[in-house]
Amino acid sequence: MTTTLLAAGNHFIHPGLFSAAVRKAAGDTPLDIREIQFGWPHTPFGPVAEVTEASGTEDEMIQALQGVEICVTEHGPLTERILANCPDLKLFCTSRGGPVNANLEAATRHGVTVCNAPGRNATATAEHTLTLLLAAARGLGDTHTALRDGTWRGDYYDYDNCGIEIDGTTIGLIGYGAIGSRVAKILHAMGAHILVHDPYVRPETLAGRAEQVTLDELLRRSRIVSLHARVTPETTGLIGRAQIAAMPRGAVLVNCARGALLDYDAVCDALESGHLAAAGLDVFPQEPLPTGSRLLTAPGVVLTPHIAGGSQQVAHKAAAIAAAEVARYLRGEPLHHQANA
Repeated sequence: MTTTLLAAGNHFIHPGLFSAAVRKAAGDTPLDIREIQFGWPHTPFGPVAEVTEASGTEDEMIQALQGVEICVTEHGPLTERILANCPDLKLFCTSRGGPVNANLEAATRHGVTVCNAPGRNATATAEHTLTLLLAAARGLGDTHTALRDGTWRGDYYDYDNCGIEIDGTTIGLIGYGAIGSRVAKILHAMGAHILVHDPYVRPETLAGRAEQVTLDELLRRSRIVSLHARVTPETTGLIGRAQIAAMPRGAVLVNCARGALLDYDAVCDALESGHLAAAGLDVFPQEPLPTGSRLLTAPGVVLTPHIAGGSQQVAHKAAAIAAAEVARYLRGEPLHHQANA
């Protein structure tokens, strides 16, 4: 019996990449694979009905899912309306760390299993965090911009304008999950003294590498602070004006996690006053970043357009994780990353 599957890709994970990964994982199982491509990242993702960070429309998904039992996607939406109009769907695999593009409660009611792909981009995001951290610590944002504009700024060798080294520097990591722990491993190897604030971390995982402290102590002692926490009601707005003021003058702040963790007006004020020497930022409260944003003119910033998790290897890893779940489903085995009951 042939199983019908929809590979709903985009310009990062092409539909053909999903299809190839599924065929490899499923082996000789007969499959009828259909493909559709959504516009992300050329078109920003956003809310679709009740789900967020989705790409494509409900009508596109409803049409594409007719007669389909399995869907693999990155940002394709799964809403109440889609579920109500696609009765053949049984398995929805979103190749993202968090299944925010799927209505889990509605999927459960409609008998659709949803799975996700945790850890797919941990290495890429950790490496990008280090890229921004090093660039910000050495002031590369302003020096790069000046040189690209044709200005050779020799005064960046002035003592007061020089950056700082990682070796011997105290660096605070807020969050010690898959990404934060990878960042800590590399910074420790570079000679940094690592402080960690993460209420959920087991102390034995830090042994020989990092010191567990309160958030107040981390902010007070760290010359560089990097954010690696998930956005929850507990962490939204975690770093605001008071927390930035608690950091040492001349500190560096890095955020490759989520924009909702940080007060960006407070960051701009601190950069303009010199309290923060630099900031490395990949995520923002509004994306794309508005043309009038203060971050575009604030001194000491190094900016990237939310690409920390984007590497060619991540596209293949994400497709492979989703394809492995499809293969388990086809064999009648328990799924490894089921997101709903």
